[in-house]
Amino acid sequence: MTSPPAPLQLERGALDFNNDNFFMSRIAIIDLGTNTFNLLIAEVNVDKTYEILFENKISVKLGEGGINKGFIAPASFQRGIEAIKTYQQTIAKYNVEKIIAIATSAIRGASNGAEFVLKIKEESDIDVQIISGEKEAELIYFGVHQAVKMDNEPSLIIDIGGGSTEFIIANDTQIFWKHSFLLGAARLLEIINPSDPITSVEIDTLLNYLKSELQPLFDAIKKYPVVELIGSSGSFDSLADIIAARYYSPTLLEGKTEFTYHLEDIKAIHHSILKSTKAERLQMKGLIEMRVDMIVISSILVDFIIQSFTIQKMRLSTYSLKEGVLSESLKFKV
Repeated sequence: MTSPPAPLQLERGALDFNNDNFFMSRIAIIDLGTNTFNLLIAEVNVDKTYEILFENKISVKLGEGGINKGFIAPASFQRGIEAIKTYQQTIAKYNVEKIIAIATSAIRGASNGAEFVLKIKEESDIDVQIISGEKEAELIYFGVHQAVKMDNEPSLIIDIGGGSTEFIIANDTQIFWKHSFLLGAARLLEIINPSDPITSVEIDTLLNYLKSELQPLFDAIKKYPVVELIGSSGSFDSLADIIAARYYSPTLLEGKTEFTYHLEDIKAIHHSILKSTKAERLQMKGLIEMRVDMIVISSILVDFIIQSFTIQKMRLSTYSLKEGVLSESLKFKV
């Protein structure tokens, strides 16, 4: 295989970690996503390794009612504030000495995003950093790199969020290409507004839209060919959980940071999801309620990538953005 072109320069250190306060023993990372707000609390050792003490996610649906109009609707705004207050109480119980809160697509693209960040500061005294889509993709890579054993061959990393979806082509040592597309599951769900169950016409509409919007990805993969897809957390967790519950054991993923899918399982689950109604998905073992609506869109996107690029191997990384933020923060002395 010919050597790939030079890697992209990473944006290490672009986040404000208040370097003068090192070394903290406990740190909290809050990922303010479009669908969920995620919290990770870790105990940091002297050698900069860490142990995860607590993890949680709260369904906020920050994009509901306004994501494609570029604002956070009042009900979503209030759900977000309440989620932060809940996390503030949890953080206090763990005697955390440093909080890093990161805002992504729904907030950075909202006309009242700055107002939302200011309200969080007023209500909780937590400072929220709004990061770019490119920085988000980079941090996702740092998270995945901790969870999944990669090698010298480029892999395609995908993180399907609510407002955006990040695509990263990378190997064990470097990122070759990365991009954040406004193709999050919540955003696409609002655009397509599918029937229950989704119709073949609606599926074709979505596939044509993806093909049009993802042309930069097609160009990148011509330059950096891949045969493996690594799915980062979120919808990929749900696909793995459904597969485990249906074909193997509900405990299959316990204690694991990576999981290798059988593509035959992915195909079977995909067809099952497409035929299902919302009521049926609510009863689907392994699928949590907060992903019942968006799993249809996510599964179509995953299948589109598998078919478009003849993916031969697919793995799950249970680590994503928040673990990437933690990793980078430790490198730069929080």
